[in-house]
Amino acid sequence: MSLRRSARLRVLPTVKPLLPTPVPSVPRVQHSGVAKPRKISKTKKTGPAKSTTTSTSTSSYWSPEPGPAQPPIQNADESHTTTVNRPLTPPPLNRPVDPHRTNAILLTPHGSSVNAYPVNLEDASPSKTGLPRPTATTGTLLEKAIAHLIAMDPRLAPVIEQHPCPLFSPTGLAEQIDPFNSLVSSIIGQQVSGAAAKSIRNKFLGLFDLPAAAAEGSHLRFPTPQEVARCDLPTLRTAGLSQRKAEYIQGLAEKFASGELSAQMLARASDEELVEKLTAVRGLGKWSVEMFACFALKRTDVFSTGDLGVQRGCAAFVGRDVSKLKGKGGGKFKYMSEKDMLELAAKFAPYRSLFMWYMWRVENVDIAVLTG
Repeated sequence: MSLRRSARLRVLPTVKPLLPTPVPSVPRVQHSGVAKPRKISKTKKTGPAKSTTTSTSTSSYWSPEPGPAQPPIQNADESHTTTVNRPLTPPPLNRPVDPHRTNAILLTPHGSSVNAYPVNLEDASPSKTGLPRPTATTGTLLEKAIAHLIAMDPRLAPVIEQHPCPLFSPTGLAEQIDPFNSLVSSIIGQQVSGAAAKSIRNKFLGLFDLPAAAAEGSHLRFPTPQEVARCDLPTLRTAGLSQRKAEYIQGLAEKFASGELSAQMLARASDEELVEKLTAVRGLGKWSVEMFACFALKRTDVFSTGDLGVQRGCAAFVGRDVSKLKGKGGGKFKYMSEKDMLELAAKFAPYRSLFMWYMWRVENVDIAVLTG
């Protein structure tokens, strides 16, 4: 699937501001990782200022190649068939994870996989890993996060109950991510329609004698950073890339090829180190890095104040009339100030990624493309 750094804000009928409700028991977590089917919407060209998402059919936003998949899922409300990148065996429940590290399984260009922590909990001590002691496992992370969110603000309970979050479920955490593939695809998708990005990506694969298309459910090999770094700019441009995007992709490949960026570093880096390293790459802005950290790396304490959908959800959550705020317009923070957003989200740390997810849901912002 093609990726898009920015996508349009699609808002369904607005949900009324949430009212205080009694604290219910923590809702049962949906471990299947499959959210309620949503209608697929057409994509349009967008500019870099908009940072919300549109819906499309694929295995994952940040991993455009479908991996080993179960039989296609037939949506009940339409004839569309979606290929979902779900493991054929039950996902592991005992892998150690931590809010401030990468919780996804990252693939290297050589086909091996990398975790921040060893699979066995007894081997994940700070003396052996050099990392903070993990606070949860793949089987308990989502439950702990949900319990914390509801304890901090019971108004979230009905939204959480209505919209199970697949991202940090055991199945979501078992998804394997190729970070180089994901970041290149993100650059390719900047400021173009989904169809155009897909076409460019297929031509990009063709430059390296890789098949531009394959049967449903197959896994295409993505070029290695070394292969892309050796490809000159005029050749890269024949795939339909602009001069600037070709430079961005070649520069990113050089950083991976030199070891400045690697799956190992992305797995173990602190949140601050991750942002510093990735925003130093030409072509990767703060929003792109935040979305990559949340949806690809499965980091749980990401909060994007510059995302218009998150702004809108936060404003509605605190009882503001978003339709009137929209009319005022202007500025990066048109629905809520950055200071107010950070103050609102602070109490939900270290699970602000989950809070951000539910702020999208409060305003029914269509983020199906982010969730797979």
